Amino acid sequence: MIAIKSIIDTFSSEDQQKFIAYLEQKNKRKDTKNIKLFKLLTKGEADSKAICNHLYNSNQNNAYHALRKRLFQSLIDFTANKNLEDENSIDMQIIKYILASRTYLLQKNYEIAYKILDKAERLADEHLLFPILNEIYHTKIQYAANYPKIDLEELIIKQKENQEKHQLEDQLNVVYAKLKSVLNAISYEGKVINFEQILQDTLKDNNIKISESLSFKSLYQILAIANISALVTTQYFQIEDFVLKSYEILKNKKDTDKQLYYQIHIVYIIANTLFRNKKFDISLRYIKEMEQLMLLKRRIYFKDFVLKKTLVEALNLNFNNHQNEAIELVESTIKVKHNDLESLLDLHLSLLMFYFQKEDFLKAKSILSQFYHTDKWYIEKAGIDWVIKKNLAELLLYIELQEDDLFYSRLKSFKRRYTSYLKQIGQFRIFTFLNFAELYYLKPENITSDDFKNRVESAFEWTKVNEEDIFVMSFYAWLKNKMEGRNLYKTTLRLVKM
Repeated sequence: MIAIKSIIDTFSSEDQQKFIAYLEQKNKRKDTKNIKLFKLLTKGEADSKAICNHLYNSNQNNAYHALRKRLFQSLIDFTANKNLEDENSIDMQIIKYILASRTYLLQKNYEIAYKILDKAERLADEHLLFPILNEIYHTKIQYAANYPKIDLEELIIKQKENQEKHQLEDQLNVVYAKLKSVLNAISYEGKVINFEQILQDTLKDNNIKISESLSFKSLYQILAIANISALVTTQYFQIEDFVLKSYEILKNKKDTDKQLYYQIHIVYIIANTLFRNKKFDISLRYIKEMEQLMLLKRRIYFKDFVLKKTLVEALNLNFNNHQNEAIELVESTIKVKHNDLESLLDLHLSLLMFYFQKEDFLKAKSILSQFYHTDKWYIEKAGIDWVIKKNLAELLLYIELQEDDLFYSRLKSFKRRYTSYLKQIGQFRIFTFLNFAELYYLKPENITSDDFKNRVESAFEWTKVNEEDIFVMSFYAWLKNKMEGRNLYKTTLRLVKM
């Protein structure tokens, strides 16, 4: 039941209507109950006994389980057919060409067979479908001796070049998977790992280099690896030039929309990198490009990226002195149902930050109250970095609302859970920050004194302003604003734009 429900939850209202039409067309009998079962599940009914009684007016478990199995298979068939109609139509068309050509080759009708294979090769080459190209070259070479018009040596060269491209894509796939698993160990399990050393060793072992022959998928995997490195180290300034230059190499190629999904992902990485480096106007230009790409091919990938686009766009607006626009954008987006839970959590946390910076603490608290799961659950869903930011925001909010019991209980809990982890990764600044926050809470009148200001200035070790993490600066802005007695949002913008 869980598997069926998880599939149905991904369906839009349009998908639901199409699936019902699909079942109506498929059903041969009028008393089939699969549509009734589907409608019950779309309404949120999850109790098996209740559903069984509703369908059969009795507890017919065997009939119900058989019906559930048939519905599950229909959902798989519908999803597969839908995908064939959308992104995989080219792949299927080429495969049909290969199958047809092989029939003609067996019939010794070589002229027509090779014409069909030529057409299949052009399509596969345009769409950078290396595995399918290998099948085409294999078939052409297999029957080359029977068709003198074929230049066998040229075919062998093409096949070798294609195999090299395919091998590179496979290598990158392995490297990406390894590094992603390392990132998951860091972000979602809280393990302390020397990621930079692992990254260098993995790239060296696989001899990864950039060239114009790369596909968008291959470039995406390379940039995703670079992005993983920046995410772990928060040193996005180190990858910016590499990311921009790499994209320009491929952007000038013909038929750039052939691997649209990966192209959108690349533009998202660029926009996010520029935001983290505080280049808001340029980041927003790439957000516009991302949005235009999302509208191509009948908006096939719009749902996949809408939350990611919204998140980076809203963050750019907020830190570029358009806070109300940022809030409006996020609130209008999260009203609609979405399946990208991690991005949805990022949007809610960002909205909490926007209201906190606006000094609307009651509104911020109402958003915080929606985070009712345990820290362990959020680490699994959004990562340990997200959880630490959420905890810090919560502590500052309790200070502003003067909720003593909540502040001290959460502070004690935070130190107990994360002290060891934060020390291992060298994040001593967080404890320094919390100590000053607690001092302010105990004696707020002392925070404007020269002695307090000097202690704060000497306690933190900062990198260059343009290299400092924007979220670290945002937390520090709260403390600085307390010392200066100004507007929190304006203080934050001033620090970020120094």
